[in-house]
Amino acid sequence: MRFHGIVCVLLAGLAYGQTAPPVAPAAADKTPEVKIEADDPVITINGFCDAVQPGEGCKTVVTRAQFEKLTEALQPGMSLSLRLNVANAYARNLRMSVAAEKRGLDKAPAFEQEMRYARMQLLAQDLNRALQADANNISDAELADYYKSNELSYEQATLARIFIPRAKQGDSTDEKVLKEAAEEAMVKLAADLRTRAVKGEDYDKLQIEAYAAGGFPDTFPHTRMEKVRRAALPPQHEAVFNLNPGEVSEVFSDPDGAHFIYKMISKQTLALENVKTEIRTTISGQRYRESMKSFQGDVIFSDAYFNPPGELAKPPQRVRGARRKRPAQSGQDSD
Repeated sequence: MRFHGIVCVLLAGLAYGQTAPPVAPAAADKTPEVKIEADDPVITINGFCDAVQPGEGCKTVVTRAQFEKLTEALQPGMSLSLRLNVANAYARNLRMSVAAEKRGLDKAPAFEQEMRYARMQLLAQDLNRALQADANNISDAELADYYKSNELSYEQATLARIFIPRAKQGDSTDEKVLKEAAEEAMVKLAADLRTRAVKGEDYDKLQIEAYAAGGFPDTFPHTRMEKVRRAALPPQHEAVFNLNPGEVSEVFSDPDGAHFIYKMISKQTLALENVKTEIRTTISGQRYRESMKSFQGDVIFSDAYFNPPGELAKPPQRVRGARRKRPAQSGQDSD
């Protein structure tokens, strides 16, 4: 869930000046729903007015329309529980801000910098929200074009897979010769199991043999893989999707030495209607990342300032594309 920074400001001080958070009254059984109109008050601060001296006859009222204008600006669709927290913080902060102005704190030098940074942060967050909205603006034609260009990505298959370990567990492989012999034995076993798989032997039975040969005699076989997409397989195994139903793959040997044998049981291409949400998310993410690139240019942090020699300060966190500026050495310019 995305929050504006000002929500954090409003909520940051909730712990101050209160012994317990506000608790909404428990709803009674079959309590009739009360309709709150736009001009009805939802926050009433008794004994407080920011325009005159506070007194018993003074109060500040915030209507539903006024309060929801605020919450929608902070976070569209804000939940009721968070609205209650914001309301509590708003009432307290309103009182405190008036008291601060009476002290002249809004005229202090630091306040101008605080406001400048807060404005910059809020504008950046609003732009971020606008960029996300732009990225989400995807037409049906764009969804169809993306689907057509990436149709192979939406193939879905039911597979059977046999896993053959690199070498038998527990074998002494301290010596190079013994290690190579143990691994070679499993390579031969993988070839034999593939031949038997092509002849139609049961994959669970073959997997049990592979586990036993690898030193896992009591391991339960789990060879069937349902609803598998290309992206779910290691890149070097994606050729499995070129198989027709009933065909068995070659032996795939991974860099770590393990071996795999697949059988294509069935496959289909998912319809566009079934993957629209997925495609929309993909396109939106790509567009958003592309729109953010212009704001992630080269940034240089001074090591002399942020990580001075002789101090146990942690190095500054590096933003994407950022570099730390090192002090120039004698006779040389800095980068």
